[in-house]
Amino acid sequence: MTDEKLLLSRVVKGDSNAFRELVELNHKKVIHICLSYVGNPVDAEDVAQEVFIEMYRSINNFRNESSISTWLYRLAINKSLDYIRQSKRLKRGSGKVSAMEKSEIEKLNITNKQLASDSLEEEERKKLLYQSIDQLPKRQKEALLLSQIKELKQQEVADIMDTSVSSVESLLVRAKRKLRELLIKHKEEIY
Repeated sequence: MTDEKLLLSRVVKGDSNAFRELVELNHKKVIHICLSYVGNPVDAEDVAQEVFIEMYRSINNFRNESSISTWLYRLAINKSLDYIRQSKRLKRGSGKVSAMEKSEIEKLNITNKQLASDSLEEEERKKLLYQSIDQLPKRQKEALLLSQIKELKQQEVADIMDTSVSSVESLLVRAKRKLRELLIKHKEEIY
């Protein structure tokens, strides 16, 4: 029995210290997956907290068919997507400056003009890449983020996405092709 499985059995029996250990063991991984979706560390922390609350609420329903890490990745993805959907609903007509816009405004206040220029160009490239990734179909985006950004093995991605390795490979091929098209299209629009 792995340490996680042992901790899980203790949590099911009501051991709060075991739950704390389980959270500490997986906290960094969950934060990273949330951050790759929501793009803001503060929001990622909030979403991660929701993931662990959901884990606690539904721990008795965990079937041990996959690892706890895989289950938490799945919860993190779902909670991140829920957060994004909710944010989009709240943004419509709100007129507030988004977190991304705030960070861009802060970056404009750099005193060294050359450093600011280099930094803004790099940030613009990142922004363009993430905007293009956001335009991918949901499953392609999920496979790409898990495989390329989170650097998970294709079997792990398949487990998280509840699909086969060959399906993940297919999703990645289509995602990369679509991403290339989107980036080329944007480059052509600029020049």
